[in-house]
Amino acid sequence: MSLNLTDIERLAKLAQLDLSAQQSSDALDKLNSIFALVEQMKAIDTTGVEPLAHPIAAWRDDLALRLREDVATETNQREAYQQPAPSVQDGLYLVPKVIE
Repeated sequence: MSLNLTDIERLAKLAQLDLSAQQSSDALDKLNSIFALVEQMKAIDTTGVEPLAHPIAAWRDDLALRLREDVATETNQREAYQQPAPSVQDGLYLVPKVIE
C-alpha cells in the first residue's frame, strides 16, 4: 500500500492541518516508508512462533516480568462500610427511585 499527494491532502484536511507543498511531500515520504516497513513485516513467515508475553524476553533470559500473584490482601469490611448507610438489604445499598 502506498499513498499519493492527494491522499496526504485529504488527510491534512480531515486533521485540519495547513501543510505546505514541502511538508506534504515530507509526510508522503515518511508515511510510505512506514507502510513499506509494515509490508516487509507482513511478509515474514511466523508459522510456529509462539507469542511472547514481553518482546524483550526473546533475547534476555534474566528478564522477570513485574507481575504479582492475584491474591486478596485486604479483609472484607463490607459490614463496617455499610454501618453509616441509611438503608441496606442483603449487602446492597438501597436508594430511592429517581427515574420512573
